[in-house]
Amino acid sequence: MTFYLSTLAVYFVVYALGTLSLNLQFGLGGIVNFALIIFEAAGAYAASLTSLGPSAQGLSNGQRYFWGISLAFPLPLIAAGLAGGLLALVIGPATMRKMRRDYQAAAMLAVALIVGQVVTNAPGFLNGGAGLSGVPQPLYSNLHLSLSSYDWAYVGWATLLGVLGYGFCRWISMSPFGRTLRAIRDDEDAASAVGKNQWGVRMQVFIIGGVIAGVTGGILVEFIGAWSPSAWSYQETFVLLQAVILGGVGNERGSLVGAFLVGIVLLEAPTFLPAIGYPGLIDSVQWMIIGLGYILILWMRPQGLLRERVDLRLAGDGRNIFSYLRPGRLRGAQSANTSIGE
Repeated sequence: MTFYLSTLAVYFVVYALGTLSLNLQFGLGGIVNFALIIFEAAGAYAASLTSLGPSAQGLSNGQRYFWGISLAFPLPLIAAGLAGGLLALVIGPATMRKMRRDYQAAAMLAVALIVGQVVTNAPGFLNGGAGLSGVPQPLYSNLHLSLSSYDWAYVGWATLLGVLGYGFCRWISMSPFGRTLRAIRDDEDAASAVGKNQWGVRMQVFIIGGVIAGVTGGILVEFIGAWSPSAWSYQETFVLLQAVILGGVGNERGSLVGAFLVGIVLLEAPTFLPAIGYPGLIDSVQWMIIGLGYILILWMRPQGLLRERVDLRLAGDGRNIFSYLRPGRLRGAQSANTSIGE
């Protein structure tokens, strides 16, 4: 039971950071990223390759991978974040530069499918469909703790990263950069008219979201010690998307609520059902619940449980977000509580 609870706690942090990452891209920037899970996968593989170490002739414990090194804690986690950011830097121009938002979503979904097939069918690259295993847990041999105690120590470490991630995302949301993102999301033409570079701003938040997603992959793989293509199917992105929509698009606290309700409650509840039907039925029930919940949310409360609200220092009555974009209007402006998208 103790192991189950500690695992659940780590998974909540992973879902929370993933949801916050997607909320930055989709909730603030309007980027419909159906490929977020591959950034998490990139971080997980990067953390694995920088922890497993080099191997003779590309073999390690029966595994085949193209490269390896053994770095001290916390460098593998930093490598995970860099991998997610670099992947975003590569994918962003190809999928966002000259495409409408709906085409961007389709292009990113295609990228997720292609990457999954490449990794699965290239056994010498990242050990193919079998994935990587035996990833060492950070500082396990140095702390001299029992396995149960170490799990809870890792929960504390993951929670610290989760709190820092939430604070960082909240800071971006309330910063001038976050308000610019909202302005571009709500009216591209108006934002362009006042000189805002839509492509540059969206690319920045896309990379930031990629870095955070990469870190979540590193956190998870260092805890469970393994990663394979089956762990990052494209459907996982829709779990995070539902968490964003359920909690409230553009609301960081809503992202936490959505991550808990979708990632923990909805996904875990079916596992307590008695073993009935054919093998794998419970997994099917999980996705049925996710799909049904998604439909009900969009139908009954599309704004989410926590509506997006931000405090903006705007000139005048504070009702027009584009007044922020005019140079010099922030100084001396009155604080107003504005609801975006109402």
